[in-house]
Amino acid sequence: MDAPTPPCPQDAEALRRRCAERALSTLTTASSSHAALLENPGLRDRIARVALASDFAIDTLRRQPALLEHLAFDDPPPMPEPVLDPQQPTAWPAQLRLYRTAESTRLIWRDVLGLDDVDATLAGTTRLAETCLRLALDALEHEFAQRHGVIRAADGSVQRLVVFALGKLGGGELNFSSDVDLVYAYPRDGQSDGRRTLAAEDYFARLGQQLARLLDEPTADGFCHRVDLRLRPFGNAGRVAWSFAAMDQYFQREGRDWERYAWLKAHAVAGDTDAGQAWLETLRPFVYRRYLDYTALDGLRTMKAAIVAEMQRRDMADDLKRGPGGIREIEFLVQSLQLIRGGREPALRERRLLPALQALMEAGQVATADGQALARCYRFLRRLENRVQMLRDAQTHAVPQDPDDRLRLALALGYDGWPALERDLAACRAEVSAEFDALLVPRRGQSAPDALGGYWRALPAAGQPQVLAQAGFLDADGADAALRDFARGNGVRALSDSARARLDRVVPALLSAAARSAQPDAALKRLLGLLQAILRRASYLALLDEQPSALARLVDVLARSALLAERIAAYPLLLDELLDTRVAGPLPDTDALQAACASAVHAVHDDPETALRALNEVRLALSFRIALAALDRRQSAVDGARQLAALADAVVVQVLDMAAAEVQAAHGALPGGRFAVIGYGSLGGRELSFGSDLDLVFLYDADGAAVSDGARPLEPGRWYARLAQKMVALLGAVTSAGRLYETDMRLRPDGGKSLLVSTLASYGDYQMQRAWTWEHQALVRARAVAGDAALCADFEQVRAQTLARPRDRQALADDVSRMRQRMRAELDRGDAARFDLKQGAGGLVDLEFLVQYGVLAQAAEHPALLQPRDTPAIVTALAATGWLAPEDAAALGDAHASLVEAGLGCTLDRRPRLLAEDAAVAAARAAIARAVQGHGLDFEPPQAPA
Repeated sequence: MDAPTPPCPQDAEALRRRCAERALSTLTTASSSHAALLENPGLRDRIARVALASDFAIDTLRRQPALLEHLAFDDPPPMPEPVLDPQQPTAWPAQLRLYRTAESTRLIWRDVLGLDDVDATLAGTTRLAETCLRLALDALEHEFAQRHGVIRAADGSVQRLVVFALGKLGGGELNFSSDVDLVYAYPRDGQSDGRRTLAAEDYFARLGQQLARLLDEPTADGFCHRVDLRLRPFGNAGRVAWSFAAMDQYFQREGRDWERYAWLKAHAVAGDTDAGQAWLETLRPFVYRRYLDYTALDGLRTMKAAIVAEMQRRDMADDLKRGPGGIREIEFLVQSLQLIRGGREPALRERRLLPALQALMEAGQVATADGQALARCYRFLRRLENRVQMLRDAQTHAVPQDPDDRLRLALALGYDGWPALERDLAACRAEVSAEFDALLVPRRGQSAPDALGGYWRALPAAGQPQVLAQAGFLDADGADAALRDFARGNGVRALSDSARARLDRVVPALLSAAARSAQPDAALKRLLGLLQAILRRASYLALLDEQPSALARLVDVLARSALLAERIAAYPLLLDELLDTRVAGPLPDTDALQAACASAVHAVHDDPETALRALNEVRLALSFRIALAALDRRQSAVDGARQLAALADAVVVQVLDMAAAEVQAAHGALPGGRFAVIGYGSLGGRELSFGSDLDLVFLYDADGAAVSDGARPLEPGRWYARLAQKMVALLGAVTSAGRLYETDMRLRPDGGKSLLVSTLASYGDYQMQRAWTWEHQALVRARAVAGDAALCADFEQVRAQTLARPRDRQALADDVSRMRQRMRAELDRGDAARFDLKQGAGGLVDLEFLVQYGVLAQAAEHPALLQPRDTPAIVTALAATGWLAPEDAAALGDAHASLVEAGLGCTLDRRPRLLAEDAAVAAARAAIARAVQGHGLDFEPPQAPA
């Protein structure tokens, strides 16, 4: 087929001149005011440029003589809104239509003359439609109230219609000549209170139908806006207006994937918009699932296939909206990524496309260069689509076939002819298609070797174990038996056809990855446990099916860590972390941990149970991220322990706020009262491990005569006891994401026999008068982690006074030695072959006792020793006082790091912290033993008599 002949310059100039002359002639003869205005050469030039782009604009200027005078300004402002007189309803259709055509012409004028970019034009078209909807509904509501009264619910409250806009109107990016996708709803059922009573459903259905007719029906003045109500529940077969309760039931039972895409853009634009926006918040879980949701791609594939079929059937290759590389593909791409991740990342819950695309780039889900290219193509296509529609105000998305129309389109957009515009359009569509296709490609790229695929599909009846042996599994018979049991299990047999198809793609890929891992048999065992846990969770099978990178990362993690395998199987939401771009990046600092926990709670502050679950999910995700960094050796075990403690701090802060809110709700506030949470042990020492419990002590300070101001008042002791009990209960409450932390309160004054909370005064008195030496040792690592800042500072003062007391060195050494000997005798689980990292001779507790002894012995003379709480920092501080020689301090620092690293390895692989001694552990034990002996301490338990 020959290439089209490019227009010659004479053809283009002739077309410009012909359009301009026709427009100027039409307007000059239309009215004397037009003729007078058009004596201005500048205005004549602007008319000529507009005439080339839009016959509709010239026709509107002919019909509305006053409009040209308005547009003659250098920067013409919006047209004044019409006032719909309640006494003249027959005039409303003309008023709305004349306003719409005038304001639309102003938008064309500003676009063609370069006063607005495409973003401003889309926003202006959206505002125009919203204004017409609002004016029309307000007028009709007043008319309905005169005839039928208003709808009142059972409690007497007035109910109003809510008009939801979907599609591009809902997204704030309506194209020039588009229909408006509307859904009608109302908050609650009831009846009208007028003389002619109507039930709410009938009342609002009639009101909605009249609204559609007022906007949509063609008259001598054209139409205002075409209204499409087919996106309501059950489409044309469904009722016209729905109560919020009925809508809730529909989406819970009938909601389909395409509706998630549609309602992602929903916005309340007329009527009771406050009630509408509030209800949309309740719909959010339907649109955005709580976890990464790759099932959204199934809906995308289905919709895309339907569009392709329609396009082929109707020869729509030139369709700018639905054709290949068109506007719809950009929309689908962005919305799919929003639906996949929006449940976890609130910043992606954006109904406008371009801001959503920007949020995806900022979140790292779309590469910046790709995102900028998509935004550029989107603006190009939307501007071209607008110009096609502006030509004659036609609801079309297809490039015109008429050569003159094509040339007009190109010239008005600044091209020298249609071929140049066509080249840019083809390049843009190719770029969009490449990005869109890439979204749907991943699952085709993860096919496993045919042998493993054939083996899996043959199970449980057939299949040869040697296939597994050849793939790399050491215990092929055991692996084969486990896979057969899995394949014949009820979970697999109960899968739907689509889920089974996913499983048949996923399992061979997992087997292939497991066979290549460091521990194939262990990886397979852990994988089967995980698959059993997620068989009924379509979103997680979809994640593994769609994302080969997540699948490969999963197998790698499971092969190397039994602990993380258990956690993923118990809480599949952690699979999401394997795709989080932040996983391989810098870990969050203390402020970021605090912000993440606070955000989780505050997002659902009005629902304590949901807030607790959300906090637990954040804790799980962050601790998992810390564990991955340790597993990958991207940070040291000591840094990981410090981060786990900072995460626990952040959780405790939020739990304290939640507990205080519940106690205040029940008993009122306690004037002048103060409360603080003190962390002891590994929490206080910022050396927390995975799965560690929290050693906590609760302090308060209040006027003993005070009483809380609630309906059930309490005195301070009982008020703060309730607060502490509530905190312990919240920390230990089991949610779908597990429990936050186990807690241990035995380090409080007088231990388990005492009250759960202590006044600051009684705590200080106990520490100074009755506490044992080992309790002062524990106090060395204690710190305030949450609560009233002034009370936390007062605790620090009590701690400093206690630890800085002058002590008899020999008596102190004897006390420390005896306690360690006793602990060693009772708790050391090592033997001749294995060393107990924590309790064994030269282990971590020996080091802790050594530095605690050093602090208690030296603090009176060296107050700087009171500041550090973690072992490495205390070692450094003791070296600064001269109590430790520099070489000994360095050796102890290395010893601590080595033992913590070895302990972390055991924890991640779910092994007891008992291991055969290697060179690093032997060096660590020797350094600690030398330092212990060098300071006159004896931690060896006395030998039992033969």
